[in-house]
Amino acid sequence: MTDGVTFTRTKQKLTWLITGCSSGLGLSLVRAVQKAGHKVIATSRNPSKTPDLVQEIESKDGKWLKLDVDSPYCGNIVDELEKSGEEVDVLVNNAGYSVYSPIETTTEEEVRAQMETVFFGPLRLIRAVLPYQRKRKFGIIVNCSSGASLEAQGSMGAYAGAKGGLDALTKVLAKEVAPFNIRVITVVLGTFNTNMLNSYVFGKTPLPEEYKDTVAGHIMSYIASGKVVPNGDKDKAAKAIYQLVVGEGFGAGKEAERLLPLGSDMTTRMTLVQDQLAHAKEVFGDITNNVGIDK
Repeated sequence: MTDGVTFTRTKQKLTWLITGCSSGLGLSLVRAVQKAGHKVIATSRNPSKTPDLVQEIESKDGKWLKLDVDSPYCGNIVDELEKSGEEVDVLVNNAGYSVYSPIETTTEEEVRAQMETVFFGPLRLIRAVLPYQRKRKFGIIVNCSSGASLEAQGSMGAYAGAKGGLDALTKVLAKEVAPFNIRVITVVLGTFNTNMLNSYVFGKTPLPEEYKDTVAGHIMSYIASGKVVPNGDKDKAAKAIYQLVVGEGFGAGKEAERLLPLGSDMTTRMTLVQDQLAHAKEVFGDITNNVGIDK
């Protein structure tokens, strides 16, 4: 849904601030953006661990900065860039990880850590960049989400909850800032050939025996086996995101679109959600419409 909003682009060469660039989709997007001639400010938690990548990006007039999105002060990076003359035109919130654990055994500490990275980190950066973009009457914010927020798979409660919260916030944000010519896009990702599947985190609490033969237990076992075969190519996904942001290729004329699903597995997941809503409407339609105030 676009609500008939029209956006205008005020610059040809954009400056992109991208989180989570040390590997995977973030790195692919950095390379795609640079190849197209835009300015890139790549970030990661520990740039010292990827000196070759830092050198690659900075040798092409990009920047690579240290950024821990878990820090309550991570938004300061935007203020520092803006004050130095670097106008952040496009913010891409990509950094993340997933903890696998049944909700029953997931500790509050683990849930809070998941929320810091997946929800509060992006929120801080969004709140930091909006005043500048609003003043310039131009900006684009891209939040990378996951099919997990739609499908509600067992063992991914903390991750799905964090992504689901960010999804809802993003939908509201898109409506709030559209009058300022600021676009907000949610990219819902399926499984891709990134490090996400190899950098899994299991909850600290041992899996109870009763869960081992459930969906949650099976998923955790599958993830740990290292046999997960992703459906998507991260470079193709990065190209798709780039094209929608700049309005080129398949993205031409779609600048007002707010939701970009990527990955062949997303078709099944979206259909599942559609079917669930249609089923609820069919089963409970009468009572849904018959709990109003008598007049």
